[in-house]
Amino acid sequence: MIAHLRTYKVASGKMDSWLDVFKTKLVPLMAEHGIKVESYWVNEDATEFIWIRSYGTTLDEIETKEAAFYGSDWWLANVDYVRSHLRDREIKLIRRV
Repeated sequence: MIAHLRTYKVASGKMDSWLDVFKTKLVPLMAEHGIKVESYWVNEDATEFIWIRSYGTTLDEIETKEAAFYGSDWWLANVDYVRSHLRDREIKLIRRV
């Protein structure tokens, strides 16, 4: 499995709103485009959101599935709102062993 380990620093006071948009909008939208949310966590201070999303078994699947997700009508209409929740993000490519 090819996946991303993603760590997002969430803007002050926006964790609840972030969790709502993540669960109700982003997870279903990713699923529509073949991206699976494996799991997600919040750190003890509720300042970071840590999650894993998987794409399949090849690197090409990341490009194809992300292009479909990021090109979707909902994403294009809401990208600024979604990203307003985040101060920073770190993305690491990981593989299941």
